[in-house]
Amino acid sequence: MELTKLQQQAIGLLKELIETQSFSGEEDETAALLENWFSEREIPYKRHLNNVWAVNRHFDGSKPTLLLNSHHDTVKPNSAYTRDPFKAEIEDGKLFGLGSNDAGGCLVSLLAAFTWFYESEDLEYNLIFAGTAEEETNGKNGIACLLPLLPKIDVAIVGEPTLMDLAVAEKGLVVFDAVIKGTPSHAAHPNEDNAIYKTAKILDWFREFEFERRSEVLGDVKLTVTQINAGSQHNVVPANVDLVIDVRVNDQYSNKEIEEILQKNAPVDRITARSLRLNSSSIPLDHELVKSGISLGMNTYGSPTLSDQAMLSCPSLKLGPGDSTRSHSADEFIYVYEIEEGIEKYIKLLERALKQQVQN
Repeated sequence: MELTKLQQQAIGLLKELIETQSFSGEEDETAALLENWFSEREIPYKRHLNNVWAVNRHFDGSKPTLLLNSHHDTVKPNSAYTRDPFKAEIEDGKLFGLGSNDAGGCLVSLLAAFTWFYESEDLEYNLIFAGTAEEETNGKNGIACLLPLLPKIDVAIVGEPTLMDLAVAEKGLVVFDAVIKGTPSHAAHPNEDNAIYKTAKILDWFREFEFERRSEVLGDVKLTVTQINAGSQHNVVPANVDLVIDVRVNDQYSNKEIEEILQKNAPVDRITARSLRLNSSSIPLDHELVKSGISLGMNTYGSPTLSDQAMLSCPSLKLGPGDSTRSHSADEFIYVYEIEEGIEKYIKLLERALKQQVQN
């Protein structure tokens, strides 16, 4: 297979994906484009809802399995767009369009790498490619519903824009709803138990609270109060103040531990986690994939942003072409050379990792 031709085909697919609406939960047409890719190359595939996956031709259940995963859903375009978000245009080396950077470039690059290795007979890992849905909303019909249908996954590469550096860890997320109770009353009367006034000290507590365990890769747990809601009339002191707290969890805590700590210590009347399923993710620094990437000149870092890694229980690496700062931005784009280099680097990464696996 000629690499240049494969790169051109992947860029062509990305253009098609951009010009096909695929908001989270509405990815049926982009799933069909992934099906077409496999059909045109006579690669057997499966589809569950809007998730499409395939395994390498010589899949061997006695070998460990490496998952190559990225998503084909997008957010909705914001109002600051000056271009048609659904028109794939190349200008000054930039491929513009909704989902080009997040995560279309990663998706087609991983798909191209999978296709490159599909016929190989001497792989030390099985390969699975999965193009999944509902990543942007952490939806139940994305990778979460697909994992039980796949063979056991031993390690994963999750395609997200990282400038092709190695995100060897990713923070998890827990969102909490908290309630501060007071005594409701008419605003004209004295009230020593005004829930809004009580909130000031409680906000100071959240701002100053620190979790003890720090991660070498991900740093501290990040706790942020992001929403406050109280009252419905100017002349009524409300009974409650409602808070929303966003907690980005490092790899030194499970989400359950974070919940237990806040429920024990937070000076509120009630605090409840919405979900505990989005845990932090990491991969050992001595894993073959990490060593392979470092040998190719890739840097390692810890990512504060969430991805489908949070759904995986195996070691996982976040890696892909594009820049995370462009994600969800107006006039989103990815450089064409980033896709070309992404495909080549994915292939080299896998080749070196497999050689290291043989040597080990």
